[in-house]
Amino acid sequence: MARTRLKPISDIEVDSEIKVVDLTAMMLASGGFTAKKLGIASEILTSMLRDEKCTIFLSFPACIVSTGTRGVIRKLVEERLVDAIITTCGTLDHDLARVWKKYYHGDFMMDDADLHRKGINRLGNILIPNESYGIVLEQKMQPILDELYKEGKKSLSSRQLAYEFGSRLTDKKSILYWASKNDIPVYVPGITDGAFGSQLWLFSQRHHDFTIDILKDEQELSDIVFTAKRAGALMIGGGISKHHVIWWSQFRNGLDYAVYLTTAEEFDGSLSGARIREAVSWGKVKERAKYVTVEGDATITLPILACSALSVGRPGRN
Repeated sequence: MARTRLKPISDIEVDSEIKVVDLTAMMLASGGFTAKKLGIASEILTSMLRDEKCTIFLSFPACIVSTGTRGVIRKLVEERLVDAIITTCGTLDHDLARVWKKYYHGDFMMDDADLHRKGINRLGNILIPNESYGIVLEQKMQPILDELYKEGKKSLSSRQLAYEFGSRLTDKKSILYWASKNDIPVYVPGITDGAFGSQLWLFSQRHHDFTIDILKDEQELSDIVFTAKRAGALMIGGGISKHHVIWWSQFRNGLDYAVYLTTAEEFDGSLSGARIREAVSWGKVKERAKYVTVEGDATITLPILACSALSVGRPGRN
């Protein structure tokens, strides 16, 4: 390559008044490893938001909902920057539990046997007492499920369950509250894999005609995918939430835009470790799509991306 065609590196110039959208632009120009990838991610996310014909999926695992990053996701939903959410059962667990009880600061190196004896669960450096999790979920969920059952709602999809619970909340810090208020569907393909799912099973022991219709979720996802003019996704972490987005996207010949935030390694062949370029081979992301994989902890990268996205907004949708 001729040197005249090479693009020079630019320094990141910071000061006390810099806007995040300007910071991500400088990251893009910096050429600096993950910083540049985050700059590219911001640019792609901006393209998604400005594309009025783009249906935007948001996927994420439950762990970050136990942290303050829950507020970042909630803001994206509150401002209608996404059209559909695919997540894990634990998201319902943590979002609801934190409506009713508090989680606490901990440390990765705490004595786990001692915590167990005290009835405290450790999620990384987050502490979750039993009374803030399984106990409160049973106390609060069973009456709501009884109410739904008495209303004749005996067969519900995960999307309907998320909506019903969200519509009964008044806490504006809740993801489910805003998803319900803004009519943004929340799909949980692994609905039984968590405390929320256990409470559904427990309820079914008293009401054998109570069922979960997961195929209704799939029909709705089919309708969303096949009617989308263009499709984009902000995917945080891997697992079932990420895969469900790209799995359905292959039936429309792939995503047009994709941003993936991950900490997983690629060498073990896992879905979580798979970079977006691998999804191209499956037809889950289009060959000419705008896409990037950003390696790093989403509790750091997502707030930066979200601030940048909020400064752009979503013309015609807000």
